[in-house]
Amino acid sequence: MKKILLMLTLMALPAIIQATEGATIKHTMDGAMDISMSYPDIVMSGRDFELTVFVQNNGWEDKQDIRFVITSQDESILIKNNTVSIERLSKGSSYGSTIKFTVASDAKPGTHYLNMLYSQVLLSNNEIPTPLNSKNIAIPIEIRNEPKIQINTIVPSAIFPNAEFPFDVNILSSDIDLRDVTVKIIAPDDVTFRGQSTHTFSFISRGESLQIHSQIITEDVEITSEHKVPFEVVVSYTDDVGKEKTTSKTVSLLLRPRTLMEFTTDGGVWIGGFFLAPYVSIGTLVGIPAGTLFSILVHRLQKKKSGKKRKTK
Repeated sequence: MKKILLMLTLMALPAIIQATEGATIKHTMDGAMDISMSYPDIVMSGRDFELTVFVQNNGWEDKQDIRFVITSQDESILIKNNTVSIERLSKGSSYGSTIKFTVASDAKPGTHYLNMLYSQVLLSNNEIPTPLNSKNIAIPIEIRNEPKIQINTIVPSAIFPNAEFPFDVNILSSDIDLRDVTVKIIAPDDVTFRGQSTHTFSFISRGESLQIHSQIITEDVEITSEHKVPFEVVVSYTDDVGKEKTTSKTVSLLLRPRTLMEFTTDGGVWIGGFFLAPYVSIGTLVGIPAGTLFSILVHRLQKKKSGKKRKTK
């Protein structure tokens, strides 16, 4: 029995079953000849992919001269052997095969089609050949450029000195699996991390969102004007064809002077130089003497005035 080409045949309206890793097309031909084909609905440029076909003769008669001839609409998808033939498939028997394809590195992104011509001859009473039965079918394949890694960050709109803030990173690869992944968060000199700033992962599945939660701590220094401080997130990984790659994203946070009262992201409150933790009750906050709050305000105003005088000298 010779190798059978991979592509599907037709007769009834094709049923396409979308799956996580691709799609499956099923057809029933004359004489209860059932064929199913599985293939990736999305492929990357410069990579190989496979289509797998399974043929089952569920009819009462044998079939002969079974042929699959597959062609590509252009040079975007290359096929080494585009014809597969089966001399005879007896009733109740089945056959499966896999065909390999290569996507050109300069293939244009978008939907491309593989065209398949299927033909067979049904043997009446397993002896008398009937007229050739054939059908065409188009197989849609979406080609995408080099896979991209999405780096998303969730950070506060602004930060101020002598405080702690969340710095969350989300890594997502929608096209390929990633191996040997390293995520490094590079902070400016006046900001430190609580815990690790470098994280490693052996494997991240395609479509799986990776969440990294970090805390940054600003230095206890007084600043008089706001300015932006850069953070860089660097992701190194090995792609699906074994190549080591690196991508990065820079995020700038606004570092500004602290006001008289600041609310932290975890529910804490800064009043001047005093910090009330999130678990401190509202009654405690209200119970702070008004004179204390007034003293803090006067002290800050005096600091600002003295700073202005130094600048004018």
